[in-house]
Amino acid sequence: MSRENERERWGPFPLIVAGAVVTVLVILLVDPRWGGFALGGVLMVAAALRFAGFDGQLAVRDRKTDVITLTAFGFLMALTSLALYNNAFKAWLLSLLAG
Repeated sequence: MSRENERERWGPFPLIVAGAVVTVLVILLVDPRWGGFALGGVLMVAAALRFAGFDGQLAVRDRKTDVITLTAFGFLMALTSLALYNNAFKAWLLSLLAG
């Protein structure tokens, strides 16, 4: 197997895994709020790379499903991390969900 084939097979997956590992370490060692926000950002970067056409190990399902799933999880992770210590934001979010 050539080097070009191997690089194409992995795609941007190692970059996303490295980003996820760093952000989990930030969550554990520094601050859960900013680490969670960064993890949401990493998931949205993965969605953008998948939308741009990168395949490799990042491609689990078809492109549309991957992009929607990664974007939703990334957005919810960032939103949840912002709400961790902000009681006013939590109340506003719960009032939206309550209808």
